[in-house]
Amino acid sequence: MKGNIFIIFFVLMAILASCSQKNVYSDKVRTKSIYEKRDSMRKATFGGGCFWCVEAIYQNVDGVSSVVSGYSGGHIDNPNYQQVSSGKSGHAEVVQISYDPNKVSYETILEIFWKIHDPTTLNRQGNDIGSQYRSIILYHDEEQKGIAIKSKKALEESGFYKNPVVTEIVPLKQFYMAEDYHQNYFKRNPEKSYCQFVVEPKVEKFTKLFKEKLRK
Repeated sequence: MKGNIFIIFFVLMAILASCSQKNVYSDKVRTKSIYEKRDSMRKATFGGGCFWCVEAIYQNVDGVSSVVSGYSGGHIDNPNYQQVSSGKSGHAEVVQISYDPNKVSYETILEIFWKIHDPTTLNRQGNDIGSQYRSIILYHDEEQKGIAIKSKKALEESGFYKNPVVTEIVPLKQFYMAEDYHQNYFKRNPEKSYCQFVVEPKVEKFTKLFKEKLRK
């Protein structure tokens, strides 16, 4: 009888140990998948006029997880909106996009970029005038640099724009997040006149040109 009890005890211990190993293994697999998903995200940074417009457009792109408005390309640290809008800080209004390359490529993001603003006007987009509104691509690595240069050359050769493309292609040195009231501006302020007469028409133009790229 005692022998049977000991046999049952050891069998139960073996089963419990096996289950424990399975749980540990599952946790490792689950953790690995989380990190793989996190590591798969990429970032792109550029400016094409007022960042309210660019932000509102890319928030609708399938594969884009977040869009942050900010400042980059200048010569002072931690600039505020007043310094940037004066043109004295040298920064451009830009957006930094986090995207999943498995859903949308950097080439596609650039294709959208070229079509949603006029890259042939120097330090200007419509009635927004100043170096802070310049057309600029800030690449994160050499791969992005090569793609951006190739994309710009293809655009110039296509004849899509009659005038020369003046977009800067420079390395990203620092990105400064803009003040909170600039984030998600169009979504939070659709009734503002600038949003109705400037941002909304650009968003509508994007949705017509890139229907297949819209967030599901």
